[in-house]
Amino acid sequence: MKKKIIEPFNIVVFGGNSDLAFRKIYPALYQRFIDNQLNCNFNIYAVIRKRISDSEFRLNIEKFISSSSKNDIDNNQIEEFFKKISLTEVPNHTIEGYSTLKKELEKTKEHQNIYYLSTPASAFGDISIMLKKCNLINKRSKVVLEKPLGFDLASSKTINSQLNKSFSEDQIYRIDHYLGKETVQNLMVLRFANHIFEHAWSSENIESVQITVSESIGVEKRGDYYEQSGALLDMVQNHLLQLLCLIGMEPPVKLEANFVRDEKLKVLKSLRLLNYESASKNVVKGQYTRGKNIDNINQKKKIPSYLEDIGKFESNTETFVAIKAFIDNWRWKGTPFYLRTGKRMKRRYSDIIINFKPVKHNLFNNDEEIPGNALIITLQPEEKIELVQMTKLPGPGGYRYKPVSLKLDFLDSFSQRLPEAYERLIIDILRGEQTLFMRQDELEAAWTWIESIKKCWKNNDIKNILYESGTWGPGDSILNKNHSWTRKNNYEDN
Repeated sequence: MKKKIIEPFNIVVFGGNSDLAFRKIYPALYQRFIDNQLNCNFNIYAVIRKRISDSEFRLNIEKFISSSSKNDIDNNQIEEFFKKISLTEVPNHTIEGYSTLKKELEKTKEHQNIYYLSTPASAFGDISIMLKKCNLINKRSKVVLEKPLGFDLASSKTINSQLNKSFSEDQIYRIDHYLGKETVQNLMVLRFANHIFEHAWSSENIESVQITVSESIGVEKRGDYYEQSGALLDMVQNHLLQLLCLIGMEPPVKLEANFVRDEKLKVLKSLRLLNYESASKNVVKGQYTRGKNIDNINQKKKIPSYLEDIGKFESNTETFVAIKAFIDNWRWKGTPFYLRTGKRMKRRYSDIIINFKPVKHNLFNNDEEIPGNALIITLQPEEKIELVQMTKLPGPGGYRYKPVSLKLDFLDSFSQRLPEAYERLIIDILRGEQTLFMRQDELEAAWTWIESIKKCWKNNDIKNILYESGTWGPGDSILNKNHSWTRKNNYEDN
């Protein structure tokens, strides 16, 4: 597939001194710059509300570039990169407030303008309206949105209607960094370039699918945001559902954005909505309490509870959620998809486990069932793919067997540095490639399913199951006991 050329651009980062900008956006642009992928004229405008010193701004960028890079920073390269960045003050959403930005962008009218909104969603409408009023949007302009894109279906539609007054749908890039991970992108190749997998990729051969995002940290400094979202909106509504779509979708007619997103939309619309009866059996919500220090188990001081982290005496916000979901279509009828995410878990990891059905008859020992094969796609902390298969143990004494994992470790197999997710996604934005970005109808379909769960929780006053920090979550939940959330099917002892 022929790659699109990156044309000269201006990237305007609203929230230019935000944590996201320092941790992800600037390091991603720097890495693509030193790898000579940004081999065109470009400028970076860091839009801030209040003036900060150039030295303070620079030190923050250098700190995060250093922490994200495996090699020492080349002073000449970092100097060249900083020449591309301009601190631009926009104190308020008025024509006068945008005058400095307008003057800067008019210097390079031939460049495409990328507006990256690293701000709360409440500012999306004001920013887009002012950009239009200042005549800073044309057919080549693009806007990049970070989650959360609302807190329910209604607010999501409101945000989109505000944006649509300034940008068309094909100019909007709703970013989800999980889709930029190498192993996630490899799902497409794994499925559609390997007959052995695509032929077996259905309920006839797959017993269950597990998607887990486990975090060892708590809410950190995001307490105010997390109180409004919880684990369901923070992780399931976007990251986990997008992974589910890539696993469950049908082959697209072409590997082009709208063909791929059409198939993802079909999956979301096929998700079985939950009612009180099904939610009480198939959904578990929990909240972490005090527990052992995960990083230093010898330390006597226990890590705080969620309530202590947010400074409140009570809260029904969930920090853990596990869901048994079903896709009611021809390919997946009856196959459960287990989604799980939680904070303050035993350790940090994200993976997808495809559990295949066992063979129908054990030729070697009629008294036991041979465990099914498993395809394990690990997203973090390291990216790798494993295929677990049964193998004969060496030596005499009959057919003794055990599961052995065939591994494709990206770090071992590919010597060059693997780009971070944001690097890949930003390059896609510059090229105008929207395959890995959500369309509005996808977002609305995801919200419809999520709201069926939220409605059950609200109408029936469902309380959290408390779990101790540093564990695998609510141990009494049926999803933990019966469906291998301790990763038993990985053949690992965790």
